[in-house]
Amino acid sequence: MTPEIESLYYLLVALAIGLMIGIERGWQERDSQEGQRIAGLRTYGLIGLLGGVFGLLAEKFGPLVLGLGFVALSLVVGTIFVIKQRAEGEWGITSLIAALLVFVLGALATSGAVTQASAAAVVTVLLLSYKPQLHGLLSQLRLDELHAGIKLLLISVVMLPVLPDQGYGPWEALNPYRIWMMVVVIATISFVGYFAIRIGGAHRGILFTGLFGGLASSTAVTLHLSKLGKQNKEVVPVASSGILIACGTAYVRILIVVGVLSPSLLQNVWPPIVLMAVVTCLPLLVYRHTKTSTSLGTSSSLQNPLELKTALTFGAILTAVMLLSVALRKTYGDAGLMILAAVSGMADIDAMMLSLIKMSGDDLSAKLFVMALVITAGANSLVKAMMSGMIGGRQLAVKTSMPLLLAGVAGVLTTWLGYWQA
Repeated sequence: MTPEIESLYYLLVALAIGLMIGIERGWQERDSQEGQRIAGLRTYGLIGLLGGVFGLLAEKFGPLVLGLGFVALSLVVGTIFVIKQRAEGEWGITSLIAALLVFVLGALATSGAVTQASAAAVVTVLLLSYKPQLHGLLSQLRLDELHAGIKLLLISVVMLPVLPDQGYGPWEALNPYRIWMMVVVIATISFVGYFAIRIGGAHRGILFTGLFGGLASSTAVTLHLSKLGKQNKEVVPVASSGILIACGTAYVRILIVVGVLSPSLLQNVWPPIVLMAVVTCLPLLVYRHTKTSTSLGTSSSLQNPLELKTALTFGAILTAVMLLSVALRKTYGDAGLMILAAVSGMADIDAMMLSLIKMSGDDLSAKLFVMALVITAGANSLVKAMMSGMIGGRQLAVKTSMPLLLAGVAGVLTTWLGYWQA
């Protein structure tokens, strides 16, 4: 591509960026009479082209030209906006910022960063067009949830980078950076599931509730729906489906965590974990239930996962499990690790799973990693089967306990036959 054709291509991208944002702005003001709009489709297109021209001029005459062009455009457009808004008594600078951004993105496109400029333009259009939805989400946000989001930024953006990335303590088993990274990953996944339920609500249906409730906490979902099934027999078919979907999603959560923190192990982990998920959810193909007016109300059973105390507590539990894992393996060999996996799984999957991921980076073989992880998941499935049966009653137990038990047994047997005897 010759320099002339390349420059022409960049200018066309700059023009397209302006037109794309101009279409959205023009549609929003489509009811305005001709001449009342400060900037429409053509104006935004021209501003994008103007930014592209100044970007090319800056390459030849220096960046000062681009800066002067931006200042001049800001003064002209800003003055017009102030005059119009004083006349109408409405103050808002969204369109003004959009116009200035079009100029900047046009200049960015001609600098060669076409992909970045185009992506930024698409995100800009999304932000502009989803104003009602974004304001609606903001209106639903509670103060404690806003604080939770800020705390997520605190533990990930502020705290994580300053932690040392090296081993400490007995056998150098404790790496502060890696431990906290695992805390951040678990907290983020739980946060996504929690907010999906909070925003969507239980009325979205069993699939929605089970999927995102399982990401946040399948144990909490199982406990809550078991109580509902005990209180109201009409809810049992719906509650059983919700429990199985949530427990099946918990296995997907395992794959997500392993894929993020140790992608190389994913090829060894996915066969037994997917099998356990399929066995758990298979009964849903034959279950039939009628519609019920009773809300699942799952959102009320999920606690905000980003309380700083919760994150610190999980970090402490993870640290203890990591030390125990190494100590038991050093003392009793692989059998000690398997016993800890079973005991830990009865309470929670995450801490043991993350400890195994840490050990896999040292000297734990993929075979032992998979076996210990499946034992952990199987023990947790056993606990949830007992929970649904003991709390939810006989009818709920028939529908949920057997699939959960079979899933745990199937995963452990398949792993033992496929890996342990290999």
